[in-house]
Amino acid sequence: MAIEIRKKENESNQSLIFRFSKKVKQSGILNEARKRQFKERNQNKRKRRLSAIYRAEKKKEYERMKRLGLLS
Repeated sequence: MAIEIRKKENESNQSLIFRFSKKVKQSGILNEARKRQFKERNQNKRKRRLSAIYRAEKKKEYERMKRLGLLS
């Protein structure tokens, strides 16, 4: 996925750099590179399950507090 920008006639270097950086941002290349910079390890099945249980309990507790009027 290469981006090619050619300088137009009577175009300043600054405007060329601006067009290039705008193209790069729109293409999403930088975001993809930042994601790939560090490989995230996969969680094992037990850890995913415990995390889901924890989130469900927290959600239930939040809804209970909201019902009691302790949260605005």
